[in-house]
Amino acid sequence: MSVENTKTIAHVLTQALPYINRFNKKTFVIKYGGNAMVDETLKESFARDIVLMKRIGMNPIVVHGGGPQISSLLKRLGKQTEFIKGIRVTDSETMDVVQMVLGGLVNKEIVSLINSQGGAAVGLTGKDADLIYAKKLEGIDAGHVGEIASIDTSVVDLLISGNFIPVIAPIGVGEDGKSYNINADIVAGKMAEVMKAEKLMLLTNTSGVLDKQGELLTGLNAERVKGLIADGTIEGGMLPKIQCALDAVEGGVNTAHIIDGRVEHAVLLEILTNQGVGTLIH
Repeated sequence: MSVENTKTIAHVLTQALPYINRFNKKTFVIKYGGNAMVDETLKESFARDIVLMKRIGMNPIVVHGGGPQISSLLKRLGKQTEFIKGIRVTDSETMDVVQMVLGGLVNKEIVSLINSQGGAAVGLTGKDADLIYAKKLEGIDAGHVGEIASIDTSVVDLLISGNFIPVIAPIGVGEDGKSYNINADIVAGKMAEVMKAEKLMLLTNTSGVLDKQGELLTGLNAERVKGLIADGTIEGGMLPKIQCALDAVEGGVNTAHIIDGRVEHAVLLEILTNQGVGTLIH
């Protein structure tokens, strides 16, 4: 290794020091999805980021989705999927598949990835220890699609105090004992609120929130975000993510970040550098 490369590494490490000190013992909720969840290099870099965060004194909580994996298994089983306003209609048979994929296949793969990098991850669904109480989604009859009624963080608190990394699948349980599939962004946002997290981080397949000229916007406050929604700058698939981030900061989370999950080590770059790789909402 050349002297110049060594100096570069040293500079990066010293730049990270103030952030390491500032975020010691702080909680971070990271919603994991998109390309970062399917590309092998990105999967490994994400797992290393999470383990490093824990090792330097931060408390990461991972919430994940798994829509493409659910669709793939349903297709293999020969079951048609219907969507209403972007929401998967989830009958009892589909809900069984959702639980197998989210609570089993995807959740345990993420746990294994983190553990293979030296972490100590534990997989949960919202049904474990009644973590997420859910109710049927109002306004749309989509079967077992739910929204959050309440969150009991007891099991998450216990895991964090034991130096474990919680990995949460967005499945809730209703008062009737039925399982409900919940949007993972919403689960991550609400988890960040109730855990009084320092940051909510939503990994996406875009560089962040873009203006009408395609330039990245960052340092947005609630008023500016609402203006961008009103004038049509923020629309389509970015709307629910922005709303989730906005709800989180208005609910007491210090900052929310919509970051580019296609960039290796995106999580660490956002936390430990001046530049970041996405849109900051405060």
